[in-house]
Amino acid sequence: MAAWCAWDWGSAAFNAVMTTFVFTVYLTSSVGKHLPGPMSATSWLSWAMAAAGLLVAVLAPVMGQRSDAAGSRKRSLGGWSLLVFVCTLCCFFVRDDYHYLWLGLLLLAVGTVCFELSNVPYYAMLRQVSTPATVGRVSGVGWACGYLGGIVLLLVCNYGFIAGDGGLLGVPTADGLNIRIVAVLAAVWFGASALPVLLVLPREPRRDDVPRLGIVGSYRAVFASIAELWRADRHAVVFLLAQALFRDGLAAVFTFGAVLGTTVYGMSASTVLVFGVVANVFAAAGALVAGRFDDRYGAKPVIVVSLVAMAVAGCALLAVSGELMFWVFGLMLTIFVGPAQASARSYMTRLTPPGHEGRMFGLYQTTGRAASFLAPTLFGVCVALFHADRAGIVGIIVVLLAGLAVLFIVRPARDRALDPA
Repeated sequence: MAAWCAWDWGSAAFNAVMTTFVFTVYLTSSVGKHLPGPMSATSWLSWAMAAAGLLVAVLAPVMGQRSDAAGSRKRSLGGWSLLVFVCTLCCFFVRDDYHYLWLGLLLLAVGTVCFELSNVPYYAMLRQVSTPATVGRVSGVGWACGYLGGIVLLLVCNYGFIAGDGGLLGVPTADGLNIRIVAVLAAVWFGASALPVLLVLPREPRRDDVPRLGIVGSYRAVFASIAELWRADRHAVVFLLAQALFRDGLAAVFTFGAVLGTTVYGMSASTVLVFGVVANVFAAAGALVAGRFDDRYGAKPVIVVSLVAMAVAGCALLAVSGELMFWVFGLMLTIFVGPAQASARSYMTRLTPPGHEGRMFGLYQTTGRAASFLAPTLFGVCVALFHADRAGIVGIIVVLLAGLAVLFIVRPARDRALDPA
């Protein structure tokens, strides 16, 4: 289990540093600051991420089906992780000049596709490192390790390379050198953390009952899987829809949290980074505690409580002002993000027939990405309608509540490893 969780620990290098608190901020506020033309760097970033999400939605189910058939989850995880490492490492060449914005966006988009696809075999390994009695706990520990890795790495980045003028190491900030070195550090951090699971976990055996198919055949198998799943367990299909909605809202909490902290609640850039560290502490603690409730009471109650609490915190943020209030209700939001994410993964594991984890988590990633445009779009629409960044919170709340409404239809998952019928 420790080797499996180490990959989650290292994933913070891409999630926290590259796509949330450091590199995307560098791209939009420094590299693309003087970008000519009607579209801002932030707009280009959103389009790049949208394109990445579309590619993931198209590729994830095929990759999952093929890894199930070949018994190649471990090899797939290694290949996609290597590509994430390379994309992150190459971000060193993105200088503080708007001419390099396109290189940065390309590397970030490709890295995002590879990272999301690496999650398909990684999630599929959850059953290899847990039992039916501990799947919720193990999933929670994995998420907690990811958040804890983010805490440590963000602290190293902030105080070593960013705070003040180049951090404690005094790295020159000209041409964005300190941030570019942070990208190298993130790449090494991720690469080193990915090695244990690739070296320790045994390769799963090839399944003769899952045929190897071509691209067209894989898509046919995907649609056949959805139809079969609908006939066998319609609640599983409804859950895929529910998690697609609320996971998009969960992602938006972190994506737009840093922006709102500075533009609405008056935080400085360095304070936002500290908030990110504390937010990861709260999210990790929430995932650890909720994992035990997951195993005892089931994944659905954990997700429901988390989404309700996040909606309440979001409504409070609409009414309050000032940095202190953002700390209070922003942290209330983040403490429930980890439990919702971890329990969604454990629910999916329980309802998956043994040997079909790759295919099912391919569907999980695909449906999760299929709705990935909702929260950013509603966020932007609300901001445009009310001419205030704060109003974007309404868009996030709407997506979370939509996912909650669909989730109420879903019954608790029975573990297919115990009850394959």
